[in-house]
Amino acid sequence: MEKIPGLQVYKFGGASVKDAAAILNLCRIVRDFGPKGPLVVVVSAMGKTTNALEEIYDLAYSGQDWAQQMESLTAYHERACVELAALIPMVKLSQLREQLQQLVLELTEEMQFMKLVHKPESYDQGYDKIVSFGERFSVLLVRTALTYFVSAVAVHYMPVQSVICTDETWREGKVNWSVTETRTRYIVEKELAAGAKIFVTEGFTGGTETFGLPITLGREGSDYSAAILAYCLRAESVTIWKDVAGLLNADPKIFPDTVRYPEISYRETIEMAYYGASVIHPKTLKPLADRNIPLRVKSFLDPEAEGTLIHDCQHPALAPAFIRKTDQCLLSFASKDFSFISEENLAVIFAALAQAKLKINVMQNSAISFSVCVDFSQRRVHQLLDLLREQFLLHYNTGLLLFTIKNYDSASIATLTAGKRLLLEQRTRGTFQFVCAA
Repeated sequence: MEKIPGLQVYKFGGASVKDAAAILNLCRIVRDFGPKGPLVVVVSAMGKTTNALEEIYDLAYSGQDWAQQMESLTAYHERACVELAALIPMVKLSQLREQLQQLVLELTEEMQFMKLVHKPESYDQGYDKIVSFGERFSVLLVRTALTYFVSAVAVHYMPVQSVICTDETWREGKVNWSVTETRTRYIVEKELAAGAKIFVTEGFTGGTETFGLPITLGREGSDYSAAILAYCLRAESVTIWKDVAGLLNADPKIFPDTVRYPEISYRETIEMAYYGASVIHPKTLKPLADRNIPLRVKSFLDPEAEGTLIHDCQHPALAPAFIRKTDQCLLSFASKDFSFISEENLAVIFAALAQAKLKINVMQNSAISFSVCVDFSQRRVHQLLDLLREQFLLHYNTGLLLFTIKNYDSASIATLTAGKRLLLEQRTRGTFQFVCAA
């Protein structure tokens, strides 16, 4: 299958579309720094919209009133509509408001329907349906702004549910790559022939193969969406626009004196993302590496800056990377009869972890116990305990921190562990991890 000459993919996260001014900045980046060839623009929900929709959904699911939260979320997006029309006078405010209100009405109807018929086992499916509205809201504003700021003829809206096809693993949709590639190329090639140049679509979500139902690809999954589309279109490159100068060795909000990596390999970046580096979603790199598509991480606050280039390369030893994950849970399983933790025991524990959809961040075993550190979810942890309490003695601690040092040295370990009580620690050739109280 031939490449589409010059095609690139840009992904804009929640901070880069948080309000009307940010969306106007996005338009300027596309106009001033975008490629000469076709461009696919993947957009996340605005600001903290996903968090707000999660709160609304949880309130509704537990039978509590969610009207006030919905009103606040609607007002936030309506304010962005008004401000966008003021910044780009060609934008028809009445038309934009009407489209937004239609989406809000659709969301409200879904919430009310769920209140009438929801079943406990449908939580994850309902989550995907409701939370996916965040990207639909933001894409409405972004595509409207680009239409009037760039060119109405050049901008085409490509609903992600019609292109990214998955199974029905709710909240972690597994991509059907062949179907997704066929659909994506068909739409892009057809619209290119009709004069389109910029394709705007939602991140984080897709559609199920059977009925095209909304499904999410994993929390913070818009990076992955961009990689999926880049893979299917054999893109020239992907650029992720962030509020930082590139891929840094630590979160500058937490760690002082951060270092930017000008260039880094796919392998190093995949490992950093796996351990929880917040800049890139863990699934993003594999499809890009498979087709040798370079990934750039650049700042939407300073689009002329160099950023970071992630590709197939060799480089000297990197500065230690510091990664912190909050809201961790340390679970320990012990045999009830003081027998050793055997392979059979581990198989039972791993099966239960998979059933509860809990991902292991660190694991460690001794003669008669096995411990894992996972992202805390009260519902999922309790499901795990229900599955295993008859076979094991169970203990768990919540509210913990997990620190990872990639490419560690003795000085970095001493600095990060100073004054902390370590509940679990693990060291390999290139990685040091420990769990401690917050």
